[in-house]
Amino acid sequence: MAAQTFSDAFTFLPQGGIIQEFKVGGKNIVLGFPSAASYKTKNNPFFGENIGRLANRVSGAKINSLNGKSYELTANNGPNTLHGGVEGWGKKDFEGPTPVQRNGKEAVLFKYLSKDGEEGFPGTVELRLWYTGSLEKDEGVDKTSLEIEYEVELVGDECEETVVGVTNHSYFNIADGPTIEGTKVNVGTNLHQVTDDTNIPTGEIKAFPGIPVNEEFTLGPQEPAPDHCFIMNPNPATIPIDTRQGPMKRLIKLYHPGSQIHFEALSTEPAFQFYCGAHINVPAMDGMPARGPRSGMCIEASRYVNAVNDEKLRHMVVLKKGQTFGSRTIYRGWKA
Repeated sequence: MAAQTFSDAFTFLPQGGIIQEFKVGGKNIVLGFPSAASYKTKNNPFFGENIGRLANRVSGAKINSLNGKSYELTANNGPNTLHGGVEGWGKKDFEGPTPVQRNGKEAVLFKYLSKDGEEGFPGTVELRLWYTGSLEKDEGVDKTSLEIEYEVELVGDECEETVVGVTNHSYFNIADGPTIEGTKVNVGTNLHQVTDDTNIPTGEIKAFPGIPVNEEFTLGPQEPAPDHCFIMNPNPATIPIDTRQGPMKRLIKLYHPGSQIHFEALSTEPAFQFYCGAHINVPAMDGMPARGPRSGMCIEASRYVNAVNDEKLRHMVVLKKGQTFGSRTIYRGWKA
């Protein structure tokens, strides 16, 4: 069989640099819509989007202290800000995809200029996002690989520091049915940020109940049902604003015996939001059937949640003038 080319395996959209297609063995393993217009409807639960300026939740929809003052953000998730606000980066049209070479491989580049004050965040920043696709020979197996590299700089003169945390919000389903039931999972950590009733971390980190570490378990029809930040690096003091030079660690491995598809996610990031899709509620539209709870799962490589409002964690998301935010994440899929 001829190897998949970059253009065969992946499709991207200007809105939020969305991953529209990631094909493994002829199957698109990411949830989405056939037409770009459908991603702009209220029915899209961040399918494939790149999330910013700050991924996940910010407590009280407020940055408590930055540039010597506080900043009010948009509350769009109970009392908190979620995924950059009502019109976060995933809803914006990026510049691209522009074909480029990155580290000697075929890639595409997206750019986005986020203006000072957008959704309440201070400072004008530029996002640069590279997708590098390849067929990687790993452990004797050909794996369809997509590397995501983020770079963000504070380019405006409005302030001396801002806050940045970017992640990809693709929903994966490697199963042979409409839900992720029956998927075999192996996670690189089961440590997670314990959260309160509004999903804000309490400060406690402990093992997630019902999920073993480095040991296979199976997703049932309803359980386990994490929607939590899993911690790969439990020593926050060692986490820089640019993680790209750090080790590429495997966050998760997936396998479904029905489809015979394998998947793994690796990242230089210290954490990942593991979400098994309990709240997916997308009606039948655009020629696609309805997608309900557990129709896909997210593995959002990221910084700790609400780090900006925790004195011990804020250094990992506070971007100062002259610094670069950076991270690398790899998604790989193959058929047995």
